[in-house]
Amino acid sequence: MSEELIYRYSAYFKKLNRGYTKDLGRAPHKPILLLSVIQLIAKGLITTNKIFIDSDLLLAFQNNWKLLVHTGHSQNFALPFFHMRSEPFWHLVAKPGKQLSLTSSKSIKSFNSLNETFAFAEIDKQLFQLLLLPENQLWFEQLLIELYFPNFKSYYKRPEKYSEEIKIENEILNEPSEKYQAHINELKNQLEDNQFEEEIFIRGSLFKKTVPKIYDYTCCISGLKINSTHNVQMVDACHIYPFSISNDDTVTNGIALSPTLHRAFDRGLITLNSSYVVRVSPSIQDESSNYSLSQFEGRQILLPENEKWYPSQESLNWHNKEAFLL
Repeated sequence: MSEELIYRYSAYFKKLNRGYTKDLGRAPHKPILLLSVIQLIAKGLITTNKIFIDSDLLLAFQNNWKLLVHTGHSQNFALPFFHMRSEPFWHLVAKPGKQLSLTSSKSIKSFNSLNETFAFAEIDKQLFQLLLLPENQLWFEQLLIELYFPNFKSYYKRPEKYSEEIKIENEILNEPSEKYQAHINELKNQLEDNQFEEEIFIRGSLFKKTVPKIYDYTCCISGLKINSTHNVQMVDACHIYPFSISNDDTVTNGIALSPTLHRAFDRGLITLNSSYVVRVSPSIQDESSNYSLSQFEGRQILLPENEKWYPSQESLNWHNKEAFLL
């Protein structure tokens, strides 16, 4: 039965419906996306038949594009993720209440539009089960490479970690805020709109991973820390100075908070003073309970081991002046 399934999905992979441009030829986007999905299944980063739009998939797509695409096609992740719906094994699942808005050419408008509209894509469960086996991963990878990128098959590899991911993580951890902000402005001027949206999404996702890590996955105010064999995360990365205003994803503009305290911080119900001590807004009157905000008044927060990752005084000053409710 597995041989029959391999034959069926091999036939699907060989007949991908790809756009054609006279000067550039057939679009390489779908094969690159499929290679990226196989890579992440092999690395254990995709564990169900649900394919989410996340930084791991975007980084894999970008890395494979750089290695294998040597035409003038524009790198655009949203296109294959959306248009793969024309293939019999790929099914898009919209977020509740979201209406799809397309361009005049019946394409997705942008990466942000894709991410706002769709929760995930599902591949056939039978295909996913096939791809869990290393020998099948290699079979389908080789099929895609030989068929769509035969001249560059020696370039293809499965890196343990993508170079772009390492570079961005280093910037988030170690760059001064001013340098990081200037870099974001440069990227906005250099990249096409879709590529810039992808870049901001990746950086935001890596910020969300890195900040809890340097706080040992512990809420810096309440001390909440939950370990799970299913890798469930119960601590958020919270921007102190909102990225939408600051363009700052460095760790000094972040703290690790439980979801409830994250919401309270964003709404100005709590803040931190320059000594990293919690202040609770005098505007609130909460019930005395194990869940009250008032219990945290005057509490010294937990801080990262490395002092250079402490919350920046500039960001804290902004939050005290602009967000905290007096």
